[in-house]
Amino acid sequence: MRGTNLSSVSEFLPGLSRQPQQRQLLVLLFLTMYLATVLGNLLIILAIGADARLHTPVYLLLGSLSFVDLCFSSTTVPKMLANHLLGSKAISFSGCLTQMYFVFMFVDMDNFLLAAMAYDRYVAICHPLQYTVKMTPQLCAAVGGSWLVAGLNALLHTLLLARLSFCADSAIPHFFCDITPLPQLSCSDTRLNDVMVLTEGALIMTAPFVCILASYVHITRAVLRVPSPRGRWKAFSTCGSHLAVVFLFYGTIISLYFNPSSSHSAERDTAVAVMYTVVTPMLNPFIYSLRNRDLKGALRKVVTMKF
Repeated sequence: MRGTNLSSVSEFLPGLSRQPQQRQLLVLLFLTMYLATVLGNLLIILAIGADARLHTPVYLLLGSLSFVDLCFSSTTVPKMLANHLLGSKAISFSGCLTQMYFVFMFVDMDNFLLAAMAYDRYVAICHPLQYTVKMTPQLCAAVGGSWLVAGLNALLHTLLLARLSFCADSAIPHFFCDITPLPQLSCSDTRLNDVMVLTEGALIMTAPFVCILASYVHITRAVLRVPSPRGRWKAFSTCGSHLAVVFLFYGTIISLYFNPSSSHSAERDTAVAVMYTVVTPMLNPFIYSLRNRDLKGALRKVVTMKF
């Protein structure tokens, strides 16, 4: 197929399904999950902000995670829903690149925040007497510097994609603009894009993941030294919510981005992307609040105060 210059590509056509009946069902499902995501994460943010007892590093990090998850889902789902409800699947080329930029940035922020939360659990369990010394507000503020790293990383991959030329077919077998399906539509050589995803992109993802693993190795050693089974269970239970989110997030990310292009299929990539862009942000508030007595108490206060 003849390639066209990038400046002449005006729009892409992402979508969920080619069959109208499936689209209607999926739109209803996505709308329900998105509303649950918005409500759950907003309640977490409001509860932490309203209760002074929760103004501690672990809850401030949790509030930041809820904010990122809310923005993450809002980057992809509303545009997809609007397109299907209005009967148009088009997204402009600049809009497509912008969407991909924010998707990448929020993925990186989730990654950094999960690593910071793992370090918080490590200090709380392995060095409880030094918690206030190690987990200072300045350290939490330093997490804000990760926004710059995430933004620059997203900008790099966006610029690499912007240099490509694309073929006549602009239909994306995906429900949003992502770095995996877009290069498959290009008539240019995409090896540099693939190499950067598997090297620089992998480094950005694996460095925090290694920190998470190292934290839990030390946590496991400390917990196994606790003499009573009840004490061990109580210590492990404080990490259960974080571990569940880590497995959900990294399992889908690794499956989607860090495999050769030849192993990708439209159906598989879409299903995996739904997990980390829609399902995981929706589940995070429930995972973190169900077994947290302080957070449940704060949520009850917020709900009572509002309704």
